[in-house]
Amino acid sequence: MSSVKEYFSGLGKGLGSLLKGMEVTGKEFFTKKVTEEYPDNRATLHIGERFRGTLELIYDAEGNHKCIACGLCQMNCPNGTIHIETRMVEVAEGKKKKVLAKYLYDLGSCTFCQLCVSSCPHHAIHFVNNFEHAVYTRAKLVKQLNYLPEKDPVVAPAPKPAEPKAEAPAAKPSADAKNEKSE
Repeated sequence: MSSVKEYFSGLGKGLGSLLKGMEVTGKEFFTKKVTEEYPDNRATLHIGERFRGTLELIYDAEGNHKCIACGLCQMNCPNGTIHIETRMVEVAEGKKKKVLAKYLYDLGSCTFCQLCVSSCPHHAIHFVNNFEHAVYTRAKLVKQLNYLPEKDPVVAPAPKPAEPKAEAPAAKPSADAKNEKSE
């Protein structure tokens, strides 16, 4: 008797699930369809706010970016899309500082996972909605993100150690110096 009860109970649950699915399908069937006429509607095209199209460095009004060349985005990229080249400069205090030389981004192998953006401690990179990347060669998909010339930190000349002033005896003129004077 319990197997017959379980059979009809399962049948009822299955029918309920089928009706719920048909309800969702029916609502979608009667909603108004929207056809995007891309590329004719580029001016009015709405792209979702969270869409990830291209990675960019964030620049301020003076043309400086926040990237400190720590390399965390490069380390967290699962497929090696980001490659950072750095150089060392000497700052005013006489200390050395690592600065960004090149920030290379391979758009062709990016999975748009956003691990680079979420791991950046200074929020120096973000994704923008640009999505048109049609090119004929893969080499054109490798982009250098730090396109503005880098402003080096203020570098002060290192102070030279003071030399003791000792009077040296006057040197005797050499024979070559005498010949030059006579000519």
